[in-house]
Amino acid sequence: MKLRAFAYLGLFLLGFGLFFAQGQSSPSIESKYVKSIAKLKKSKEVKRAFQEILALEDKTLERHIALTEIPAPPFKEQKRAVAMQEYFTSLGADFVWIDEVGNVLALVEGSKGNLNIAVDAHLDTVFPEGTDVRVRIQNDTLYAPGIADDTRGLSMLLTLLETLRTTGIQPEHNLLLIASVGEEGLGDLRGVKHLFRKDGPKIDKWISVDGGSLARVNNQGLGSYRYRVHFDGPGGHSWGAFGLANPHHALGGMISKFVQYADAYTKSGPKTSYNIGTIRGGTSVNSIPFESVMEVDIRSIEPSRLDDMEELLKQAANEALIYQNSIKRRGPDLSLRIDKIGNRPSGKLSESLPLIQSALAASQSFGAEPQLTIGSTNSNIPISKNIPAVTIGIGGRGGKAHSLDEWWTNDNGHLSIQMLLLLTLSQTGIN
Repeated sequence: MKLRAFAYLGLFLLGFGLFFAQGQSSPSIESKYVKSIAKLKKSKEVKRAFQEILALEDKTLERHIALTEIPAPPFKEQKRAVAMQEYFTSLGADFVWIDEVGNVLALVEGSKGNLNIAVDAHLDTVFPEGTDVRVRIQNDTLYAPGIADDTRGLSMLLTLLETLRTTGIQPEHNLLLIASVGEEGLGDLRGVKHLFRKDGPKIDKWISVDGGSLARVNNQGLGSYRYRVHFDGPGGHSWGAFGLANPHHALGGMISKFVQYADAYTKSGPKTSYNIGTIRGGTSVNSIPFESVMEVDIRSIEPSRLDDMEELLKQAANEALIYQNSIKRRGPDLSLRIDKIGNRPSGKLSESLPLIQSALAASQSFGAEPQLTIGSTNSNIPISKNIPAVTIGIGGRGGKAHSLDEWWTNDNGHLSIQMLLLLTLSQTGIN
């Protein structure tokens, strides 16, 4: 089914640090892509569009700030989604809709429409409900939770759309602008997973905008498994019920064993990481807890190693359970439950793919030294399905992502918008 039918149905690598890219390599760029990008960049349509992007600098920043100040906690992106829907509509997209999971989609119909090219930035932030997201401006720097990741990407999409409409550029192929949900944390890429479901809209190529500089060309998806581990027991008074099996003691034993096993495993082979990010449970210092819960993140560039680490996690948990139950002096056994709460697939696309080569050439055309990177972004899903996909940077300068002191400075930030337009038009063509 064509995208139009769906619409009628209601459908700092570099500037941002290692958070945005966990590895990098220097690529080779074929001369034909360098020449093609240079030719497109010199065209009268693109030159006019570049001037329009510069003229829209104040609007871009204004929308950037306005969107940042609309809270978008995990699983609660609705208010920001509505704002993006209104922006897309007012800026002249042909069709705009919010899908079943909350993604906002805006279709710019191509003159031929043989392919569907998607450009994405994510709506959600890592910050919980109630976080103060007001933007503070000191000199030329913006401070606010989520100011860079990924609200800048959202404002770039809006400027891209306005530039196309203001200059009258019509792509040959369909352009689908997407403000997606569920990129961060336990969102587990649910927005993009929904888009790439079996009966989802046909997407031929995918471009994500998420963190990093002009040099970022992310062609590898860093896979991850995430777990919530529960130890449960009867609980009781620390003195009166002493001798009951203690969930916290079991959890502590599991952590010790898992770290021992995981450390030995990850010392060799393809890079693999592990992290126990949260621990909770218990009611007071003089109460035996009735539950102990932790959340674990495991990542690897090699999918099979995630499965190996899962087995080590389960082994450590079961050994800790058996030991704690063996030393209890009274009462029932502890129980154990391990829930898999996240599964981000990994994958790698060849740097020889036209989309990747075009992104490298576009980055280089702005004077950057492009780097191929590996990271965990919305592109993980299309990459794992071998669909051409890339994640590029938001530009400018920034830091302290995922912290309350996150910041971003508009240091030639327009160049990344110009690169996004250039890359997009290299894939959609110009009528």
